[in-house]
Amino acid sequence: MMNFFDVAVFQLTAELIKRDFGLTDAQLGLLLGPAGIMFYLVVGIPLARLVDIYRRTTVLGCGLLVTSGMTAAGGVVQSYGQFFASRMFVGVGGSAHAPGTYSMLADYFPPKRLARAIAFLQLGFILGNGLGAILGGLMLGYVAGWDPTQFGPLVIRNWQWVLIAIGAPGMLLALCIFMIPEPPRRGKVSESKALPIRAVLSEIGARRRVYFPLFLGLALSALEAGGLAAWRAPFMMRTYGWTPEQIGAWSGLTFFVAMPVGVIFGTWLTERLSKRHRDAPVRTTAIVFAIAVPFSVLSPFMPTGELAIVFGSLAGVFGIAAAVPQNVAIQTVTPNEMRGQVTALYLFMFTVFGALGASFIPIVTGLVGGDANLWISMALVAGGLLPLAVWAISRGMRPYAEEVARLERISVTRAASAP
Repeated sequence: MMNFFDVAVFQLTAELIKRDFGLTDAQLGLLLGPAGIMFYLVVGIPLARLVDIYRRTTVLGCGLLVTSGMTAAGGVVQSYGQFFASRMFVGVGGSAHAPGTYSMLADYFPPKRLARAIAFLQLGFILGNGLGAILGGLMLGYVAGWDPTQFGPLVIRNWQWVLIAIGAPGMLLALCIFMIPEPPRRGKVSESKALPIRAVLSEIGARRRVYFPLFLGLALSALEAGGLAAWRAPFMMRTYGWTPEQIGAWSGLTFFVAMPVGVIFGTWLTERLSKRHRDAPVRTTAIVFAIAVPFSVLSPFMPTGELAIVFGSLAGVFGIAAAVPQNVAIQTVTPNEMRGQVTALYLFMFTVFGALGASFIPIVTGLVGGDANLWISMALVAGGLLPLAVWAISRGMRPYAEEVARLERISVTRAASAP
């Protein structure tokens, strides 16, 4: 929740950052996206390997300490370069979250209950984004009339106080994470404590018909979703003249309605299809992404801001519905000793391409005529990338079903030969 809370509030400050630092859309896009992934390959994958070896709650707690501390540091930065550096370290801390959390859930819950456990985990995503939009908007509205504060050589702008305020609670929560019980590791296929990254990559390559469609589909959908999310607030301010407070209130309220519906629908559809299809998680992902396409494309065309938010939220219903089956698919076919690293590589596609979406939108905007045509670029990105994601994921349905059948045969053979 704290990871996504930070992102939601930060996106609301986008236009204020652009104004006070005198940035172009291209510079703002780099700050909203790529700044958070600069060190992902250097630090994120090693952190995921620590998840496969050491106590996962320790890795998670340290990651949140870094994320929250660097969010608060954004409240005292004095230049674009300093801001860029602070967001890089926010991304470093956040990279530990998903590998550790999903690995623990797969050990806490049996396969038949894993979809519901992952669905419940999405409450963190929902609360973080929803509360971030609502409380972030209220906080930015509250400080809007404040003059800059001078502390020696530091000038703290009104919106920077909000970043300081949202960073502090996360550091306290990190201390609680250290006390979460560590579950015993299940689902190992070798005596190794954890496979080296070279062996993990080799294993993924050997089963590329299973993994590659999932990776590619996630990358394409993340490029679309990340780009639209990062530029939603600037789009609403430029097109409809809304304030951050208005955007936060409407986005947060619709988010709290739409996202739980999406999580419940995705879980229900995965469990229902699993009664007849071994490829149920992959099949569900393709279906819900296909349903999301028209809502995502039409949102920027709406005549009012309220309708734009509603259509964007409907797209979000089916976007979040894919989160459960996507993660169930990866956890189901990945052995324990490489689960953290595979999860990190899989979510690398989501993180990196989602962040690149923030820079991709300005590129398309430039091609279609400049800042005034931001709405056109958003529609083009949605209409081009989501259908490609559906195609890519559907290519993995048969290989995934065959891999599940193979793993079931191995499990039965081992159970029969056990003393």
